[in-house]
Amino acid sequence: MADPSRADSFPLHRRDVAKQIHDAGSEKLLIITGLGSTNWDFTAAGDCERIFPLWGAMGGAIPLGLGLAIAQPEKRVLVVTGDADTLMGLGSLATVAVQMPDNLTITVFDNERYGETGMQATATAHSADIAAIAAGSGIPVTATVREQSELDIAIPKMLKERGPAVFVIKVRAEKLPFVLPPKDGAYLKDRFRIALLGDAGIV
Repeated sequence: MADPSRADSFPLHRRDVAKQIHDAGSEKLLIITGLGSTNWDFTAAGDCERIFPLWGAMGGAIPLGLGLAIAQPEKRVLVVTGDADTLMGLGSLATVAVQMPDNLTITVFDNERYGETGMQATATAHSADIAAIAAGSGIPVTATVREQSELDIAIPKMLKERGPAVFVIKVRAEKLPFVLPPKDGAYLKDRFRIALLGDAGIV
């Protein structure tokens, strides 16, 4: 029987993981962060114009990353979102498998909690296994990461290995101070387009 409190003692801390991924990424990596905690994590790691943080649209991070990967096949796209956001839009994993963009990596920070609404347990605190769901959907590269040694192996694969790929990183359930990215949607859109397209990004 699952223990919904087990995530309270997971060894990996989300801000540390975000910093490691952020620092390992090349200057050309395009990053979509899902609403809530992964936004704060990557802002704390070092906000930049190549990161597009979602301020809403729960379940929308993976579809947005998929569209970006298809539109920009020469660019590496990394989606970093949470277990709750992923569970909201599980069907998007099947769509990723159908489209099969080899430049897309999806990384799920799984703390087994709804972090923005009171830390209630998600389905992954029980029997749901996002990596298994991704594999069953047809995504060729999947893994669950629980320890630092596994993360050290996984990060280069996230950034360079042919995808699509889904890496579920089990991170400790912890309430952390907000480190907020800009809230102006038009500004976020414009800075991301300029980072991607240069001056042609603004028309």
